[in-house]
Order: sequence, then structure tokens, then C-alpha cells
Amino acid sequence: MELAATDDGETTLITLQETRIDAANATYFKDRMREVIADHGKPVLLDLCRVDFMDSSGLGALIAVLKGMPPGLTLTLCNATSNVQRVFKLTRMDSVFRILPSHKQDETG
Repeated sequence: MELAATDDGETTLITLQETRIDAANATYFKDRMREVIADHGKPVLLDLCRVDFMDSSGLGALIAVLKGMPPGLTLTLCNATSNVQRVFKLTRMDSVFRILPSHKQDETG
């Protein structure tokens, strides 16, 4: 599971380098995310632009990451593909996660 993390001083942008978050890699994804979050200690913007498939295991891993965020830190998603957006809408998780259309958008709006 490859994640690319960059830090702009206020936020850690994590770009997932994989095309899938599913049962085969969900646990490793969750563990890697937790490592990166702990290493940077800043609010996280997770770029999902390369992910074209997510199953219930992948969604569960994202929920676990969200629930495990350190106090005061946020997890925001961005650039979700249409397939991934569909998963969030069908499960109503789009009301749980903050999802931005792009990582360039102002996070306050």
C-alpha cells in the first residue's frame, strides 16, 4: 500500500497510490494511514483521485481511520472518483465524511 504524504505546514496531504481499497489491502491501508497521521500530527486531506474501486472493507478501514484520528485533528477526503462517490452516497457515509471535489478548494467552504 503506497501513500504519498506532503505537508504544507498546516495540513498533511496524503495521496493514495493504489486503484483499490478492498478486502485484500484494507487492513494495511488503515495501518499505513495511522502511521502517516501519527508521524505528521496535522489535519489530513486524503486524495482519492486514483482509487476507482472501494468495497465495504475499504469503507470500514476509512471509518476506522476517521474514528482513530487524534483529538483536534480532522480527516477530509477529496478527488473521489465517481465509483467511490457512489459508495459513499449509497451507504450515506457522505454525511459522515467531509468530501471536497478537489484538494485545491478552500477547506472552509
